[in-house]
Amino acid sequence: MAKYNEIQKMAKNMGINTFQMKKKDMILAIQRAENNMECFGTSRVEYCQELSCLWRDDCISLNETN
Repeated sequence: MAKYNEIQKMAKNMGINTFQMKKKDMILAIQRAENNMECFGTSRVEYCQELSCLWRDDCISLNETN
């Protein structure tokens, strides 16, 4: 699982203002900046085929707790 500080650093390197952003929101902003589907933490996980997604493990575990 990616740590908050690692995600924040990645987002800042992409020019994303991370002030008061939650981990989920930062990941969605990174997906948006990369022109990828903004799907982290959504119901899409039920049929996701993005096996190489950087966020996959976090997304699956997030959805298991909901």
